[in-house]
Amino acid sequence: MLDRPVNSQPCSLFTKSAKLREIVESSELCFLMEAHNGLSARIVEEAGFEAIWASGLSISASLGLRDSNEATWTQVLEVLEFMSDASTIPILVDGDTGYGDFNTMRRLVRKLESRDIAGVCIEDKCFPKTNSFIRGTSQPLAKIDEFCGKIKAGRDAQQNENFVIVARVEAFIAGWGLGEAVKRAEAYMEAGADAILMHSALRNPSEIFAFLNEWQNRLPVVLVPTKYFTTPTDEFRKRDVSCVIWANHNLRSSISAMQATCEKIFREQNLESIEEVVVPVSEVFRLQGEDELADAEKKFLPAAASNTRALILAYTRGEEMGELTVDRPKAMVEINGKPLLNHIIEAYRSAGVRDLNVIRGYRGECLENIGCTLFNSKTIDRRSEVFAVSSALEVLEGNMLISYGDVLFKKFIVTQLLDCEADFAVMIDTAWRNSRNRNRFADYVVCSRESSQVGFYEEVFLKRVISDLANGSPIHGEWMGFLKMSATGAEILRKLIVEMIDENNFNMEGFDMAALLNLLVERGNEIRVIYTTGNWLDCDSVADAVEGSTFGR
Repeated sequence: MLDRPVNSQPCSLFTKSAKLREIVESSELCFLMEAHNGLSARIVEEAGFEAIWASGLSISASLGLRDSNEATWTQVLEVLEFMSDASTIPILVDGDTGYGDFNTMRRLVRKLESRDIAGVCIEDKCFPKTNSFIRGTSQPLAKIDEFCGKIKAGRDAQQNENFVIVARVEAFIAGWGLGEAVKRAEAYMEAGADAILMHSALRNPSEIFAFLNEWQNRLPVVLVPTKYFTTPTDEFRKRDVSCVIWANHNLRSSISAMQATCEKIFREQNLESIEEVVVPVSEVFRLQGEDELADAEKKFLPAAASNTRALILAYTRGEEMGELTVDRPKAMVEINGKPLLNHIIEAYRSAGVRDLNVIRGYRGECLENIGCTLFNSKTIDRRSEVFAVSSALEVLEGNMLISYGDVLFKKFIVTQLLDCEADFAVMIDTAWRNSRNRNRFADYVVCSRESSQVGFYEEVFLKRVISDLANGSPIHGEWMGFLKMSATGAEILRKLIVEMIDENNFNMEGFDMAALLNLLVERGNEIRVIYTTGNWLDCDSVADAVEGSTFGR
């Protein structure tokens, strides 16, 4: 192989390029696997490959475009940025013809380096290019001196001495023969190319082997055996080939898989059989790096948010919504194009609460794959909310938030609750008369102090939750359906529910959250009140769902 020494101490800022140079200049045959987006790049790395081939064909196809420079180089660059961020191994980019002249080549190299791309391969055809396997012999090639100028321009533009430039020779593709292939390879080597990619459209390696015999390793050679795929890999080793690129097989395999999946689902109109052959959603989350995000949240999020879990009650149908909930629970009724529950999950996450748990019941299968821990309710009776909560006793520990699965809210509602250090805290809306005017059921509250200016800033405690406005009690607001607990508060609540279950002191059928709050107060627990005005919506009816479409605007 080449006598040029491998750089064993690359600049720390450009380790990917140093690794690619090491691979190209190695005496061992190495393999590059095709990828075309961030996800496939991560899969290639996990499979054990040392480097990635960012295929122009695959990237174009994934965008629904032809491999004829229909995707601009800036669009390709955006895809490459995601691929680079998703992987730690070097990426060699299929740079087509350099996307133009020498000047475009200079800009391309600078932009690739800025995204930690390790190298680029350019081919000696004219811009815009056509894929080598389409009308190959009718494709014009660039003049040798013009293409050498591109190589020199790229070399002159690079800031990292390890950045790799591979010159792809298309002489065999164009039908110009071995002599032209060798002549071009020699010129490109003199212009500064780090390796020669010799391409052929034949279904046997005769052209390639003829070149290798003539070339005698004057510069590392890279091959793409897409057409001559039956050639034993050891034949490449015997001839000291530097790298073999598996050029488009991730894309092609994904197409066949998606076609089969779509056809099967369309034909069967259900997912039962397909679930056995596709990866679980948890595998998607793993590839997306959810575990890393969870670790980062512990490090960077405020402790109150990162150490708090939420329990969302989403187990009821919501008969008041009529036909909207025949085939789904109320929490899955769409508002502004996505389910109500998704709005709730996003609000919690935006407030930093990521440990999300959902109790499902009616049509519970609709709540699969929502990115939360799911519990199956022991009841679907909307009046038996505490019985439903007992279905998730195992998560009633540590800092907790319990809320309903049919309430839209702004994230500051959660952050205000998180800031409260009391063992129990509830959010109370002072605009309670709006609920009465709509003649709807609501959990009205009597508190130790009304919502005066003092009431907003000094300690106020819950005295009782009532639903009957006719009993003459002074009303100070409406409970918004949020109960926040410290670790101590969660333990108190868990023990109370266990007592209700084990000793049957209470009939939990028909025992709702409002009754639970009253019981906590009766047992001597202080429940801190946090007053607010508006910024939430209890979705109990079709009219509420319509109103929800403008929530937050």
